[in-house]
Amino acid sequence: MNIIERDANLKDFLLQKYFDASNNLPSWIITSCVTALTLSVLASQYIPTVPKFVADLRILGYQLNKFGFTLTTIIFFYAAKSILGFLFYQSIGDGKKWSVFYFTATKFYFVVSFLLIILCITHYYFPIDRNKIFLYYLYFFCFVFIFKIFFYLFHRNNILPEKWYYKFLYICTLQIAPILLLWKLLFL
Repeated sequence: MNIIERDANLKDFLLQKYFDASNNLPSWIITSCVTALTLSVLASQYIPTVPKFVADLRILGYQLNKFGFTLTTIIFFYAAKSILGFLFYQSIGDGKKWSVFYFTATKFYFVVSFLLIILCITHYYFPIDRNKIFLYYLYFFCFVFIFKIFFYLFHRNNILPEKWYYKFLYICTLQIAPILLLWKLLFL
């Protein structure tokens, strides 16, 4: 990230404006990969079982374990959400806002990825009761999710559509519904 952002320090990276930024797409891709990987490492310990239809799939003699299933699911989740978000912005005529949206989302997920790395280190290298800490993880992710919605709503870049019903549509269909689907797919 240091090379891609041309030796910008953390403060400069988080506070830079869209028009001063460079290499936004590579930064977004790297941040998304780190977030998906660390989230998968953390969540895979709590997956009850790999669904039978997934466990029965064998590609070149290999099958997915809990981590592989979680990583594949989360990557598919973020990819589908990004494609649908792009299509949403194009369909409402705000296609130019899409690049500002993922620029701003990169900043948010960059901070979240640091928090996830800290949680992973704490989870695997410190003696904690993993059953009790799960409830705190849920509280943490609920807080991050609610904060993300307010971050998107009130950010100075105005990344959500102008009209209130498009904002409502975006939040319901591309924020809340995918999280519920991901929860059902992973934990139920």
